Amino acid sequence: MTPGDALPTTRAADLASAPEDARWLIDRVWSSGVGIIGGLPKSAKSWLGLEMAISVASGTPLLARFQVHDPGPSLVYLAEDALPQVRERIAGICAHRRIDLPSLNLHVITSPAVRLDSLGDQKRLATTIERLAPKLLVLDPLVRLHRIDENSSGEMSNLLGYLRELQRRHSIAIVLVHHMSKRVRAHLGQALRGSGDLHAWVDHGAYLTRSGDKLRLTLEHRAAASPEPLELRLVSRRDDTEAHLELAESPANTDDRPATPAPELHDLVLDALRRAQRPLSRAELRARLRVNNNRLGDVIADLERQARLVRSDAGLSLP
Repeated sequence: MTPGDALPTTRAADLASAPEDARWLIDRVWSSGVGIIGGLPKSAKSWLGLEMAISVASGTPLLARFQVHDPGPSLVYLAEDALPQVRERIAGICAHRRIDLPSLNLHVITSPAVRLDSLGDQKRLATTIERLAPKLLVLDPLVRLHRIDENSSGEMSNLLGYLRELQRRHSIAIVLVHHMSKRVRAHLGQALRGSGDLHAWVDHGAYLTRSGDKLRLTLEHRAAASPEPLELRLVSRRDDTEAHLELAESPANTDDRPATPAPELHDLVLDALRRAQRPLSRAELRARLRVNNNRLGDVIADLERQARLVRSDAGLSLP
């Protein structure tokens, strides 16, 4: 064995520390790790995956509560939905959030099939990620993405190992949508259908259960405390448009629109200026936050009225 054959090492004290806010891609929900959205059929699993992808792509908070710390491109593949239906769902969520769909940096894989157990498709997916550099990848559902035995630990570990390597190589958050069995378990992750390797693999689990017309979201994290379960509902306007998930304690969805922009975008603008440590132009802010230009203009004007930011020839900055 030559010195060149040795594995690279470093002293523990010399390992880089992640800034507190960099530990989360979506605050208290998902980091740049891997995980599963699990649930029984018709429990809004696909809706939650799309809500997460749109939040990251637009910089808008998930469920109007959980901030996105590192917005950027998102990539999704919905194997069970026709492309027009995928577009309709995305457009509805964007309409509800006042996001300009043409400016949304969300990419949809349009291939009729993707097999994660196929070396060829693994290479194609990796190449797509290299080209788009997404922050988040949503694959929905796992059962349509392979032809192996989900109960086989050996076969599943190879597939999950590929996804883990993909996540580490490209610093991308990966969300798998997967079915749960009807068996009640102490930990919902243990009810994921198939090999126990699935539960062991996840850094984050988002488990959806239903009682009547009520949805409950339970979050589990490998390296962080889990928040209390959340009650959700899938709602739309009276004309059946703008379908989206929201927290159950949110006001009922009506045709009335708020007179002022949502306060979460105010916080995102101020946080972007604080991080930049220099004046930013409106175009720079929009590029960083990936938000609708009209919404951003409303927020800037509101913050100026509150004297929370100032405008100069150099751009916008904190007072």
